[in-house]
Amino acid sequence: MEIIKRAILEDFKAQIKPGRVLILFGARRVGKSYLLKKVTEDLDKSQLLILNGEDQITIDRMSIRSVENFKLLLGNCNYLIIDEAQNIPDIGLKLKLLVDELPTTHVIVTGSSMFELTNKLGEPLVGRSHVIQLFPFAQLEYQYYENIIETDAKLEQRLIFGSYPELIHLNDIEEKIDYLEGMISSYLLKDILTYEGIKKADKLIDLLRLIAFQIGNEVSIDELAMNLKGISRNTVELYLDLLAKVFVIYPLKGFSRNLRKEISKSNRWYFYDNGIRNALIRNYNPLYLRNDTGQLWENYLMAERMKVNSYLKRRVNTFFWRTYDQQEIDFIEESGANLAAFEFKWNKNKVKIPTAWKNNYNESTFDVINKENYFPFVLGK
Repeated sequence: MEIIKRAILEDFKAQIKPGRVLILFGARRVGKSYLLKKVTEDLDKSQLLILNGEDQITIDRMSIRSVENFKLLLGNCNYLIIDEAQNIPDIGLKLKLLVDELPTTHVIVTGSSMFELTNKLGEPLVGRSHVIQLFPFAQLEYQYYENIIETDAKLEQRLIFGSYPELIHLNDIEEKIDYLEGMISSYLLKDILTYEGIKKADKLIDLLRLIAFQIGNEVSIDELAMNLKGISRNTVELYLDLLAKVFVIYPLKGFSRNLRKEISKSNRWYFYDNGIRNALIRNYNPLYLRNDTGQLWENYLMAERMKVNSYLKRRVNTFFWRTYDQQEIDFIEESGANLAAFEFKWNKNKVKIPTAWKNNYNESTFDVINKENYFPFVLGK
């Protein structure tokens, strides 16, 4: 397969402007560095300065927050790229000074975590930045390189091994497993362990494994703390927040318009990528040998919809819905006054709309997404 063009490429190029910081977020190994290579391949290399935020010399040079230092650093360059910029202390204040005092400079930074880049870029760079997020490959991107027959044939592999870019170059199952397990051991928690100073990753991995078995269910913080033993409720909440900030998992809140029976205070948690989820529980069995196909399907559809909503700039709020008497809907999208409800089923089963939802939200749409009709849903249609 040829190298797949990323859905954000053209928009990313259009957002590179002088006097503004363009921020590219995404988990490690989703292809941020390769995207930057494609973005800059037509630029005059003499005008381009590329720095690595994980390099100590770069960190030391950027430690001096002065206009003269930045002028010396840039020389004649009009484009500054800092990869993994979250590692540079006070990066937001430094970039604010740079774009304010050197307004002809185009600045691009990438980050695999939202620690420094949200906490330290957000306030200093209000009105001076634009954020774009990159995910593992999306079906929106695959569609230009395969027909529907090929997509159907590859669906099971994507449910099991996920869509990290490097996987398209690996045909052997064992190679795919080795890659995913290498991700778990080397990259998945790197930013948490570096930034937060957490010495042992075992509790974080244990927490992720518990989450992996609870896809599609509300997660009890108290229950997680009890199962992890020796970890407080507050620490569990902290760990969940950290794992979300490095793009491993993300929460889905309950939908409610204050009807008495609706559950809205607890979250469901999903993985950005199915392959990471399966690597954590070390289950790579084909679907016919699994009892969690429904969970894999739900996690896959959630992730694909998140990608396509982001890439197509669809401004929607997303939720699940459940009542105390066990009526539920997997996924709700709210766009302005419009509500769209979706139930996810791997097989083509007939599903009735829950009575409580129908009675209270009769203006909404309701669709069941299965393996025969899912294509428009994951393409944002």
